[in-house]
Amino acid sequence: MMKPNEQNYCIILAGGKGRRLWPCSREHRPKQFLDFFGVGRTQLQQTFDRFSKILPKENIFVCTNREYAPIVREQLEDLHEENLMVEPVNRGTGPSVAWADMRVCRRNQNACVVITPSDQFVLNEEAFYRNIEEAFDFVNHHDLLLSMGVEPTRPEPGYGYIQKGDPLETPDVYKVQSFTEKPERDFAQMFMDSGEFLWNTGLIFSNARYLNDCFRRLFPDVLGRFDQHLSNYTIEQEMAFVNEYYPSYPNLSIDQGVLERCENVCVMKCDFGWADLGTWHAIYECKSKSEGDNVIIDSEVMTEDSHNNVIKLPKGRLGVINGLDGYIVAEEDNVLLICKKGDSSALVRKYVNEVQMKYGDDFI
Repeated sequence: MMKPNEQNYCIILAGGKGRRLWPCSREHRPKQFLDFFGVGRTQLQQTFDRFSKILPKENIFVCTNREYAPIVREQLEDLHEENLMVEPVNRGTGPSVAWADMRVCRRNQNACVVITPSDQFVLNEEAFYRNIEEAFDFVNHHDLLLSMGVEPTRPEPGYGYIQKGDPLETPDVYKVQSFTEKPERDFAQMFMDSGEFLWNTGLIFSNARYLNDCFRRLFPDVLGRFDQHLSNYTIEQEMAFVNEYYPSYPNLSIDQGVLERCENVCVMKCDFGWADLGTWHAIYECKSKSEGDNVIIDSEVMTEDSHNNVIKLPKGRLGVINGLDGYIVAEEDNVLLICKKGDSSALVRKYVNEVQMKYGDDFI
C-alpha cells in the first residue's frame, strides 16, 4: 500500500439519485448511503475508508446536495466540515468538482486529485492502491486528465466505454480515442471483441492546477467573475459567491461534460478488479452465486426450481420462491419489484418514471 501523501487529494461524488437500483435505492436515501450487502458499512463509508488508508482524512472532499448533506455528516464523522461541498442547486458533477478543485488549489497549488464515484466494488485492493499510486505519479508530471479503465469481462451495456488511442511512453497509458456511454449490447460486444475498449471506472486523475485551468476554459463566465470579485478570500466570501453564481453553471457531468470537452485526456489500463454496483444486472454479474445461480443479497430466501435471479428483501422478511428464472425480486418499504433481469437499467428507469407519474413521490 502506498504511503499517505499530503500532496494528493480525493473528491468523492455522493449526490446521485441511484434510481437504477430502485426500489431499494430511494429518493430520500439512495444507494451510496446504504449498507446494501450487509457488510456493516455503506457504499460511501467504504469509499471513504478505502481512500483514508492512503490519504490524510483532511485531504478527502465529498460533493453532494442539500438533501443529502445531513446523511453525509451522519455517516462520515471524520469528514472535515470545510471538505463537505454542498451544492446550492443541482448542477451535475462537473460544477461540483470545479468548486471542490478550486478549494483544493487554494490549499495546495501543487496538489494532485482523484475524482471517484462513491459506490464502486474493488476486488483486489492491493492492485487498486498500486494503480492509484501510478496514476498520481503520472499526473504529477503531466498536464492532462487521466481516466482509469479496466479490461471488459462481458458485453455490459450498463457501463461506459473508453476507446484506446495511441500508446504513450508510460506502460498501459493511452491517448483517448473516444468515449461511449451505455451502448446497446450488440455494440458492447463489438467493443469487447475489438480489444480497443476499456470499461470506464469513473475514476479521474489530474494535477489540481491543470484541472482548474480546464474548468476555466469550460466555464469562463462563472470563474471569470470569481477572479474579478475575490483574490485573498475567506470561506464565507467564497460561499457567498457560490450561492450567487452557482446557478449560472451549465448542468454537466464530469464524464460527458468535462472529459469529452478537454483536449489532453488519457486512459490508464488497470487490473484491480472493478464493478459499478449501480444496476441489478451488474450486481448479478459480479457477485458470487448460490445454488441455482441465484444472487441473494443479505436476505432470507428459500428457492426451489429457481435460477439466475437476483433477490434483495428487507430484514425480517422471508422469501419463498419457486419456478422463477432470470428475474429481479426486490422489495423495500412500500414497493415490491419483480421484473426480468436482462439489461435492467433502462427497464427500472422506465418503471420509476411511470410510478412517479401515476402514484407520486412516496413510492420513489
